[in-house]
Amino acid sequence: MYPLEWIERLKLGRRQSATAAPMVISPVVLSLGLTSLLTDISSEMVNSLLPAYVVLHLHLSPLQFGFIDGLYNGFAIALLSLAAGFLADRASRQKEVALAGYSLSGLCKLLLLAVGTSYGWLLLVIGLDRLGKGIRAAPRDALISLNTPASSYASAFSVHRAMDACGSLLGPIVAFLLLANLPGAFDAVWISSFAFAALGVAALWLFVPKAQPIVPAAQRAQAPWSGIGSRRFLAVAGCGSLLALTTISDGFIYLMLQEKSATAAGYFPLFYVLTATGYMVFSIPAGRLADRTSRPAVFLSGYLLLIVLYGVLFYRDQVSTGVLVSCLALLGLYYAATEGILMALASSIIPPERRTAGIALIATGIGVGKLISSVTFGALWQSVGMQNSLLVFASAMAAALLVTLRLLRSVSNEK
Repeated sequence: MYPLEWIERLKLGRRQSATAAPMVISPVVLSLGLTSLLTDISSEMVNSLLPAYVVLHLHLSPLQFGFIDGLYNGFAIALLSLAAGFLADRASRQKEVALAGYSLSGLCKLLLLAVGTSYGWLLLVIGLDRLGKGIRAAPRDALISLNTPASSYASAFSVHRAMDACGSLLGPIVAFLLLANLPGAFDAVWISSFAFAALGVAALWLFVPKAQPIVPAAQRAQAPWSGIGSRRFLAVAGCGSLLALTTISDGFIYLMLQEKSATAAGYFPLFYVLTATGYMVFSIPAGRLADRTSRPAVFLSGYLLLIVLYGVLFYRDQVSTGVLVSCLALLGLYYAATEGILMALASSIIPPERRTAGIALIATGIGVGKLISSVTFGALWQSVGMQNSLLVFASAMAAALLVTLRLLRSVSNEK
C-alpha cells in the first residue's frame, strides 16, 4: 500500500466521492469524546500554565522545566499503562480501568493546592496526574476502535480527537480569563480544573456502556503477547517511539515563540488555544483523508509539517504576529495528521482481544520517547542555546522520518 498505492487510492477516492457513504460515528465514540472534552478543559488549564508558571513565575531553569514537561507529556504512559492494558483486555474492563485513570488525574488537581511552589512535590503530583492519563488512554482508545468498523478507524479517532481538541481550546481560555480577573491566583485555576475533571468522570460513568467480552481466536487465547509481536506491529511501535524521541515538546516551542515574538507572559495560555483550534478544525478532514487514501502517508506528512515549523523557528530571530499565529496553526495541523492516525494504524493490526494492551505498548514507547526528548532538549538549551538545540532536533527528526519511511514500506504488504 505504501508509498505508491496510496496515490491510486487517492484517485479512486476522488472518483467515488460523490457516492461515498456518509461518516457514521458510534454514540460510544461521541460519549468518550464528551469525557475527553471535559477532561481536557481541566488538563489544559494546568498544562497551558506550566511553562509560564515554572520558568517565568518560579524562575526555574529550562532543564528543570524539561523534567516537569517530560513527566507531564512522557511519564503519562509508563509501565503502569501496560499493566492496565493487560488487565482491561483480560477482564474486558476497559471502561472501569479508564474510570480509575480519569479519577486519579482529577484528584491530583486538588493536590496542586497543597504543593505550593515546592519543586519536588510539584514533580510528584504531576507524575501521579500523568500516571492517571497513562492508565486511561489505552482503554479509551480501545473502546473507540472496538465500537468502530475497521474502514472508519481514522475517522472515528479524528472525531474523538476533534472533541478532545475543543477541550484543549477551552481550557487555556478559562485559565486566561481566571488569571486576567484574578492575577496570580493559580489556586483558583487548580480548583476550577478539578471541577471540570469531575464532570469528565461523571460523563464516562453515566454515558459509556461496559465493553462486551471478546472471545479470542483459539490459537491466540493462551499467550498474553500474542497478536502484538508481528513485524507490522513492531514497526509501527518503533516508528512512534523514534519520532517521539526527536520531537520538541509544545511547552518548549511556546517558550521559543514567546521569546522571539516578545509576547507578554499573560498571553501564554492563548498559544494553546490557537494550536487546539488548528487541531480541532483539521482533525476530521485529516481522518477522512487517511481512511480514503493512505494512513501512513497522512501520518508522515504531519511530521514533515513539524520539520517546517522547526525551520521557521531556526531561521527567524524575531517573529511577527502573523508568523506566530501561522506557527501555532501549523502545530495544530501536525497533531491532526498524526495522533489519531497513529492509533488507527495500530488498531488495524492489533487483534480485538489484545487491542488495549497493544495500544498501551505503543503509547508507552511514545511516552518514554517524550520524556527523554524533553529532558534532552532542556539540557541542550541550557548548555548550547536555543538555536543549536533546534538544529540538533530538526536534523534528528529528518533522520527519524527516513527510517520510518523505510520501515513502513518494508511491512506495508504483510498481513
